[in-house]
Amino acid sequence: MGKDVIIACDFPSAEETLAFLDRFEGKKPFVKIGMELFYAEGPEIVRAIKARGYRIFLDLKLHDIPNTVKKAMAVLSRLDVDLCNLHAAGTAEMMRAALEGLTRPDGTRPLLIAVTQLTSTDQEALERELLIEQPIDEVVLAYAENAKRAGLDGVVCSPLEAEKVHARCGAGFLTVTPGVRFADGDRGDQKRVMTPAQAKAIGSDYIVIGRPITAAADPVAAYERCCAEFID
Repeated sequence: MGKDVIIACDFPSAEETLAFLDRFEGKKPFVKIGMELFYAEGPEIVRAIKARGYRIFLDLKLHDIPNTVKKAMAVLSRLDVDLCNLHAAGTAEMMRAALEGLTRPDGTRPLLIAVTQLTSTDQEALERELLIEQPIDEVVLAYAENAKRAGLDGVVCSPLEAEKVHARCGAGFLTVTPGVRFADGDRGDQKRVMTPAQAKAIGSDYIVIGRPITAAADPVAAYERCCAEFID
């Protein structure tokens, strides 16, 4: 899997999601199915989009005791997604259990990545609300190292940390980076952000971008702009 743009299909229904994808005539962008859509439509929306030939990042951010996460991942492994995730804060034991559950009897599995810190979290919130006093990039790097030791394929981090994660964990350890906005766009609730071009320059493997594409007047043009800045 090489560099790519993942569109966050954060819609409330299958009807809206499939109508959105229908606008991409002849194109099959990598898509993310998150909690809003999955909770609204369940596994059937994953199967429907997969049947159309799309690659899928199932973004459910599992975080529970190891046994529960292991069993949940075993269920998700049947959906044939390409990428899924969990929270690194659940500990290395939980991550190892997740990997075991996600691996099918034939040894195959989707890629598994760990969320380090949300891109809506800044240093102030980290210290005041989560009571973590270390610099946020050091927290991200420590979580990334835990994920690598647990056998995961990469992490979700802000683009601000992608280069440091690669330096610490290796070039082959994936960095999937939300918090990407066009230079002339609205940041919304994102606090640690970069443009697609900046994310490319610092070595992000995948960028996840939602509203700048899904809410654009011309989503296809916005997607193509993003690809031009990040991939081309």
